[in-house]
Amino acid sequence: MRTKTIGDMGEAAAVKYLRKKGYKIIDCNYRCRFGEIDIIAKFKDYYVFIEVKTRRSTLYGRPIESINAVKMKHILKTLQFYLSQNRIYNSNIRVDAIEVFMNKENYIKINHVENILY
Repeated sequence: MRTKTIGDMGEAAAVKYLRKKGYKIIDCNYRCRFGEIDIIAKFKDYYVFIEVKTRRSTLYGRPIESINAVKMKHILKTLQFYLSQNRIYNSNIRVDAIEVFMNKENYIKINHVENILY
């Protein structure tokens, strides 16, 4: 299976998971000149910007380990642009990661890590 297909399946599973948890999905695959945010959601009084990482194995580490300082910088610039573009000021924001583990039978396990800012 192609990497993009696996990623798309992981993002779809993450959206389904978030909706079950009460998140309102605002946008998916938001792109601007600074980067991309996989999912933008509203949860309680927070705007939540979510990076989804899907893997078939942990041979090369956990999915969240691929979110390095450079990736985080792009996420932060992108979310700042989104907030400015949509005139969202003085709001609570959070950056989360969702790890999607998918085996060969496409069984999915999700690990939601809140507030990954560092």
